Amino acid sequence: MFSYVDHTLLKATSTWEQIQKLCGEALKFGAASVCIPSCYVGRVHEKYGAALNICTVIGFPLGYSVTEAKVLETKLAVQNGASEIDMVINICDVKNGDFDKVRDEIKAVKDAAGDAIVKVIVEACYLTQEEKTAMCRAVTEAGADFIKTSTGFGTGGAVLEDILLFKEHIGKDVKIKAAGGVKTSGDMEAFVIAGCDRIGTSSAVDILIGKGLTSEAY
Repeated sequence: MFSYVDHTLLKATSTWEQIQKLCGEALKFGAASVCIPSCYVGRVHEKYGAALNICTVIGFPLGYSVTEAKVLETKLAVQNGASEIDMVINICDVKNGDFDKVRDEIKAVKDAAGDAIVKVIVEACYLTQEEKTAMCRAVTEAGADFIKTSTGFGTGGAVLEDILLFKEHIGKDVKIKAAGGVKTSGDMEAFVIAGCDRIGTSSAVDILIGKGLTSEAY
C-alpha cells in the first residue's frame, strides 16, 4: 500500500530536519513520492537525486493566485528537481461559472510542467455536484494526469462518494488522488478499491508501519 502514497509534509512550520525524516521514510518504505513545500525541492533534489520522486504544490492552498504566478512556480519547481506538480484550481473562477478559464489555467500549468506529472486539486469540499462534474471535464480537456480531491487545508477531505463521481466523469487517461483525512489502513484500502491511484497523507508511517505491518506486505 505504501507504493500508492505521496508521503506528505506541507505544514507552514516544516523544518529541514522533518523534511529529511520524511524523505528517509519514503525511501525506506517505497512511497510513490514525497510531497513537500516548494522551498525545499532544490535542497531535497540535491541531497537525494534520482533516488527520490519529488512532488510539490502550486497555488497552495487557496488557489486564487494568478495563472502567470502558477506557471512560474511550476517552471521553477521542475527546474529545481520536482517531477510531480499538485496544483490548486482557482475556486473563485469555479464559483463564477468560468469553467473554461479554469481549464485553460490547468493546461497552462501542464504545458509549463513538461514531462512532470500534474495533479489538479479541486478542493471538492467547496464544490457542488455540478461543479465537481465540470471540474472532471476541465481536468480531462486540459490534459492533466490526475484529479485530486483536496488540499487537506480545507473544510473537508477525501470522501468515497467523490471518488465514484470522478470515476464516472473523468477521461480514461485521468487518474485519481485522494487526500485529506486519510487516517486509517481501512481508509487507504477503501480509496484504492474505489479507484484511486494515489493517496496523499502525512500519516502513512503511523497507519501502515506503526501498526506492525511490514513494507513487504504492501
